Amino acid sequence: MRPMLATSGSARPGTGVPTGPEWVHEIKWDGVRLLADVSRGRLRLLTRSGRDVAVGFPELAGLVDVADDMLLDGEAVAMLEGRPTFSGVVDRVHVATPAEAARARAARPATYLVFDLLRLDGLELTGLPWRERRAALEALLPPGPSWQVSPTYADGPGLLTATAEQGLEGIVSKRVDSTYLPGVRSPAWLKFPHREVESYVVGGWRPETGRSRLGALLVGVPAAGQPGRLSFRGRVGSGLAGRAGAELAARLSEVPAAGCPFVDEVPRADSTGARWLRPEVVVDVASLGVTSAGRLRQPSYQGQRPDLDPQEVTGGDR
Repeated sequence: MRPMLATSGSARPGTGVPTGPEWVHEIKWDGVRLLADVSRGRLRLLTRSGRDVAVGFPELAGLVDVADDMLLDGEAVAMLEGRPTFSGVVDRVHVATPAEAARARAARPATYLVFDLLRLDGLELTGLPWRERRAALEALLPPGPSWQVSPTYADGPGLLTATAEQGLEGIVSKRVDSTYLPGVRSPAWLKFPHREVESYVVGGWRPETGRSRLGALLVGVPAAGQPGRLSFRGRVGSGLAGRAGAELAARLSEVPAAGCPFVDEVPRADSTGARWLRPEVVVDVASLGVTSAGRLRQPSYQGQRPDLDPQEVTGGDR
């Protein structure tokens, strides 16, 4: 099962955070989306791309004692100076051994913030309205040492203001009568981020002028009906200095070279000196939106997204 996704509320002109009793509001956590699947005494933690990363989160092993059979939806979050930090938890999806996981847990423990219940004791709950799934979740899941039910709020505009003041990522507004639609980006869930960060696939890179060091990324989104090809979204040069850029350069060096993967023409100003790659690395990019030509405005690299499959990237969210 793929998780249900939210539509960008900020991208809907003339609309703001919805109000009224038919809506409920949650904090948008800066973490890794995970489905927690418990069955036959085994826990699987599935990323949006379907990878089981349970070995990387040993603190969540106790979820197998909550129920014999259940499927939860939530986000694994790590805290830094009292606020969630994506960089503090995303490396967990690469952990391969219990020893690595133990070191990661000791360095920065994760908390699983649960916001939906999709299956319980063999009964599929996705067809129930959100309010009924939420009631069942609250009855089922008491706070644990490394998990808790994510709180909800009635005042969406107030929550948006409060999360901005606290430096949090934003909010998600959900219709209380909405069913759960696996893999669908639905207007029944609306996201309101404080910063526009979207995911893109790297199709190539350019070195710094006169040097071999990583200077800029050439990014895009999967081209409709053309597997392995991308639609160009622009060149990303900001945010690549220091350790973040070095780690990304090391990852890109592992990717096989290929012909240009973009289906549309890449301007010469962007393509000069480019090293083309097989489109398999996903990154987050902050920007001021896109131009009328579909190019990112003032983009800045934010980090790698090893939890995402390139084919599910839409220029959208976590």
